[in-house]
Amino acid sequence: MKFLSKTEADTKNFAKHIALSLKGGDILALDGELGSGKTTFTRFLAEALKVKDYVNSPTFVIMKVYKAKADKIKNLVHIDAYRLENQKDLVDIGALEYFDSPQAVTVIEWAERIKKILPPRTQYFKFEHVREGRLINYSYGKNQKTRNEPSSK
Repeated sequence: MKFLSKTEADTKNFAKHIALSLKGGDILALDGELGSGKTTFTRFLAEALKVKDYVNSPTFVIMKVYKAKADKIKNLVHIDAYRLENQKDLVDIGALEYFDSPQAVTVIEWAERIKKILPPRTQYFKFEHVREGRLINYSYGKNQKTRNEPSSK
């Protein structure tokens, strides 16, 4: 499915829509060029999951874990795979432990770099700059099934 975000408010509404569908144990794989909206989307997702801390890109630390206060979701795990040398680096920092946690949602920026180790249930989001704003293509699961699309403006 595709979602066109013309404004930050559109992105915020989209992130809220996605957050409402999360149950814990979810993995969101985000890809797109620099400045395409991955971190902004994650920040709004965190807000919808009632994370109180400021969310920014974990580029240099690779992984940050934020406390969430949504129903079943107690942790938002934010990973930036941009600087990883290989997929083993992610394993070494313990990130995979969160993949199966029913109390965590894991968001991975630059996920294409570690796609081989992502579980089949992973939800994929591709962010693109377009003339009208940001285009977000999203799908989930092993066969890239589409999600229910929120309305866009």
